[in-house]
Amino acid sequence: MKTRWSRGEPDVSVVVPVVERHGDLAQLYKEFAAELARLGHTAEFIFVVDEHLRDAVPALRAIQPFPDQPIDIVLLGGPFGESAALTTGFHRARAERIVTLASYFQVEPAGLGPALLALDEGADLVVGRRHPRIDSPFNRLQTRLFHGIVRQLTRTGFHDLSCGFKVMKKRVARELSLYGGLHRFIPLLALHRGFAVREIPLPQRREDCATRYHGTPTYVGRLLDILNVFFLTKFTRTPLRFFGLLGAGLFSLGFVIDLVAVLEKVFFATGLSDRAVLLLGVLLMVLGVQTLSLGLVGEIIIFTHARNVRDYRIAEVIRNPSRPDLAPVPQAPGLDDSSVGGALQAS
Repeated sequence: MKTRWSRGEPDVSVVVPVVERHGDLAQLYKEFAAELARLGHTAEFIFVVDEHLRDAVPALRAIQPFPDQPIDIVLLGGPFGESAALTTGFHRARAERIVTLASYFQVEPAGLGPALLALDEGADLVVGRRHPRIDSPFNRLQTRLFHGIVRQLTRTGFHDLSCGFKVMKKRVARELSLYGGLHRFIPLLALHRGFAVREIPLPQRREDCATRYHGTPTYVGRLLDILNVFFLTKFTRTPLRFFGLLGAGLFSLGFVIDLVAVLEKVFFATGLSDRAVLLLGVLLMVLGVQTLSLGLVGEIIIFTHARNVRDYRIAEVIRNPSRPDLAPVPQAPGLDDSSVGGALQAS
């Protein structure tokens, strides 16, 4: 197997965000690195760790990397979430093919071969689908409800957006604007930008079978994320279709209410000065112009400029093993490790 690290170009970059919970990261690395080695690929593994899970760093530093499968550990300076972690990993990735994994086992490493093959056959993004599902009926019910709503709003046929296993070309990763909860909707965002997206079934791991319960805020937040993605994928380029329909509806309702009040004044001598319905109509007409505009226009601005706005910082970078011969790590626009406290440290 020919190494290309002298030019800083592995065949595959593997990005693993460690932001909410994690499993055995050493075992995760060993199994996926072994599968990539079996396929004949050099690779780099980039573990991006939220500050509140920094207890995972010692275990990562203790890993003995495979030949041509080194590890970068990027410790973020706060609890910035998965979208920020993925964005950080994407900007540090050197390979033209990028694999994303959850920080715990979801699928079998054997899925790497078919996914990379699908990428070579013309797909820009390959999405893993855990199938057949072997986890609890409650988990499957949550998944069906979630994807049922997504399919109704977006008219897409994805079955497992929550699966962290994805394989994509670097240009796809660099085009994505991720913030908030948009990391769950990478296939939808890529499809919206015109990339070829393919979903493939992969065997689910036994470790992924625990029943997952979430609080009410989590479910409400995911519903809002779905509505956000619906707006971003449907109306970002033609916002007037959304604002115009909403505004016209509210304005028309207010106008009809006020028209009825005026007709009652003209034909039935009903007073207007003490009628609350008149004020209601005026308020609805005003809301027809302004309601939701600030929030949704704000979403447009954030979505458009998210690649140039960074609301997180890197606290530390650890390379295992140390590789002083590498070229400088590519950064996002305006990103400078020295300005935010990043430091390269040998294991």
